[in-house]
Amino acid sequence: MEETNKRMEKVAKLARINLSERECQSIGQELDGIMKWVDMLREVDIEGVNPYTDVEHEGRSMVEVADEVRDGDKVESVLANAPEKAHGMFAVPKVVE
Repeated sequence: MEETNKRMEKVAKLARINLSERECQSIGQELDGIMKWVDMLREVDIEGVNPYTDVEHEGRSMVEVADEVRDGDKVESVLANAPEKAHGMFAVPKVVE
């Protein structure tokens, strides 16, 4: 437990936050639990498992799409159902005075 408190004091100092002794103990216990869980994950046999496996789309690759800005050229159809419009844009009531 003493080691946990020292570890939490060091983490708090690095993070530049003030923790009381009680908070160090509480968070330290949570941190110990997390580290035990991480240790359990390290025991899992992942030999032969490909990283980033997607079961639903196995064997298919992602399609890359060019990242370009397009307005869609559909201003009239977008604004067709607008309750109010002005200058080719949605008109909304003023909320800041």
